[in-house]
Amino acid sequence: MLMKKTRTLLIAVLACAFVLSPGCVKPQDEPEKQEQEQEKEKEPEPELEPLTSKIPVTENWIFSGRPAITFHLTNPNSVPMAATLKIYFTTDQKASVATVLKEEEVPANGVKDFVVSPDEDFAPGFYNAKCTVNGKSIRSFVFGVDPFDIVSAPDMQADFDAFWEAARADLPALDATSVTLTEIPAKSNAACKVYLAEILSVPDEPGGDPVFFRGYYLEPQDGKKHPVLIHFQGYDTLNKPPKMSCPSGNDGTFAEFYVSHRGQYINHRTADKRDDGIARDFENIYGDWFAYHFGNKDGYYYRGAFMDCVQTVRFMATRPTSNMDNLFAEGSSQGGALCYAAAALSDIPFNAIAPNVAFLGDYPDYFKIVSWPANVAKANKGSMTDDQMYAFLSYFDTKNLATRISCAVWATSGLQDGTCPPHTNLAPFNNLKSTDKHMSFYPEMQHDYPKTWFSDINTFFKERMK
Repeated sequence: MLMKKTRTLLIAVLACAFVLSPGCVKPQDEPEKQEQEQEKEKEPEPELEPLTSKIPVTENWIFSGRPAITFHLTNPNSVPMAATLKIYFTTDQKASVATVLKEEEVPANGVKDFVVSPDEDFAPGFYNAKCTVNGKSIRSFVFGVDPFDIVSAPDMQADFDAFWEAARADLPALDATSVTLTEIPAKSNAACKVYLAEILSVPDEPGGDPVFFRGYYLEPQDGKKHPVLIHFQGYDTLNKPPKMSCPSGNDGTFAEFYVSHRGQYINHRTADKRDDGIARDFENIYGDWFAYHFGNKDGYYYRGAFMDCVQTVRFMATRPTSNMDNLFAEGSSQGGALCYAAAALSDIPFNAIAPNVAFLGDYPDYFKIVSWPANVAKANKGSMTDDQMYAFLSYFDTKNLATRISCAVWATSGLQDGTCPPHTNLAPFNNLKSTDKHMSFYPEMQHDYPKTWFSDINTFFKERMK
């Protein structure tokens, strides 16, 4: 009996093992394996293309109160795409103002504009916007908010006017000993003769010897009186020959003068670097002009350079073809600053001036925005404190000169200018006494001329002739 029971139990165990054998029953996880195999057979998902992002110019990038920056996004994919838009706002002096973040969705195969603004208005001034999309930097640019409300308070010293009156009193009389004209036949024509003019001006400091500066003078040949147009030039880089082909086209409309103030342009070129055919070399004796006699207002470079501008006006008044009732000037960068200086200090009033991206404006703020010429000033200030340095520079600051100007002014500014940033252009403009004044902003322009500059200023000047 016992053997029978044992045999029965053994058969039962073997039967159970057979039932549990993998080859005999379906395991419980087979559906999961089948799903995994099906997943492997599927095509891989295509990688999504990134959004295409642009920041277009809107409102000329000059806003009132609150900036509104437009993001233009393109989605090349067949599914909607998320977009994280962020703008870091700072002042032109690099102080943080606000960070604005916005979450948006761009439709499949779609194009959409999104406008991003801060929660509060900005104070009048110029700012930088650094724009990112999904963490990628898209564009960084300067824009303005209510620029005509920016306050750049004049800071002239008590003797400002007396200082410039004394400088004008140092100008030599203009006669045969102080003016030399040499015709340049290759540049002259029937309508207009071109001359190299060499004119005596103030000494580099009181009590010294008077200094010659030069320029190319264009005199109409029809025997009539003509409006006078004076051209002031930017900071000399030695990259170009001095100009003598003028914006009017050298057609005899204007009596014109291209000024090369002391130490620059003609005065900084050997004969082989000029195209006037005159076999004489001229040498710059001032080194770095901005640094020359820095801290000594009576011997500073721009005292002499500004007086060269005044002497140019006086010279033009001596010419038989000049109608001084119609007196105009234009210039870019340093030339823009010289426009302001000429209009402020001349004893003959201007009808209108056109300073483009003007230099030498509002030094205390200028030096906080960009590195040059602040680095030159600080390297040459010696024992002067910053307050003493700015007091010295105030005599040569266009924002102070502007308080003496009442003629018509058309000024221009490139918002992306890293040499003479827009704040320095607005400083003199906002301090003008002129009632006929206009400022044109070029949102994407750097330190350059507007493309239509010369035709525009001719129109502007002709509309203001008597």
